[in-house]
Amino acid sequence: MLSTQMETLLSVVEQGSFTRAAEALSLTQPAVSHHIRQLEQDLNIPIFIRGKGALKLTDKGEIAVKYARRLKAMEQKMFLELQNADRHLTSLRVGITHTSESNITTQALAKCSSSHPGLSITITTDTINNLYTMLGNYELDLAFVEGPGIHAGFRSLMLDTDFLVCVMAVDNPLAKKALVTLADLKKQQMILRLPSSATRMLFESALLSINESIDAFNVIIQVDNIATIKDLVRKELGVSILPRSACMDELSKGKLAALPIENLSMVRETRIVYNGDFSHMDIMQEIIREYRETARMYR
Repeated sequence: MLSTQMETLLSVVEQGSFTRAAEALSLTQPAVSHHIRQLEQDLNIPIFIRGKGALKLTDKGEIAVKYARRLKAMEQKMFLELQNADRHLTSLRVGITHTSESNITTQALAKCSSSHPGLSITITTDTINNLYTMLGNYELDLAFVEGPGIHAGFRSLMLDTDFLVCVMAVDNPLAKKALVTLADLKKQQMILRLPSSATRMLFESALLSINESIDAFNVIIQVDNIATIKDLVRKELGVSILPRSACMDELSKGKLAALPIENLSMVRETRIVYNGDFSHMDIMQEIIREYRETARMYR
């Protein structure tokens, strides 16, 4: 069981102050301070850097918080699985990126849950780095991630191969072409993902590989939400660079057009990532089967 001191530590970190943590826990501030001092004595480390301004963890404090989160998540998972065992239920916590949120991944997960009696799936959307952190802390059972390489300590299965395309309104003159050149693209207003997104980084990396820079393009707006980007593109406010998988529904219905970009190779893998002790491989295989069957409907 997670100790009271550990629970207090996590609340202090989440709330950003001893005072707010005391309010959240229905404790006095001296009690919260006492719990933290006790934990520092038990671990023989300083957890916070004392001083004015915002709370800041020490390096060892960061380690303590990481494992406290992991312990809490595993404790919650244990109680959930014990409850589910009596009712013959299975609960999966699945993490997806914003790209997966806009492609067929959620549809495949819903189909799998619908056809698998007793299966309940909870979906969390976040950045790739945060998904890896939650997976490592056992806050997630599975994560759908795109891009090269898998973080050490995890296992993975290939789900799909995707590639970036130039997406435009069907009435855009570019839609009549067989491909888009960089010269074409430089004449367009562009609506792109944020620089921190895997999609944007892959696009910029491909440009750099041929000695081009994102600065040479007319980027009028940057948006994190892919659904918003597609809506703006449909309204002919610009073109975008998106994974083809994120646009398959619109492409099949003729709501958007998508073309490859000359001289740019922007292929990436999509994988299901999991911890080595993941125990529901049969359900994972069912998710993969549903995903591939769903994908065939759009290809």
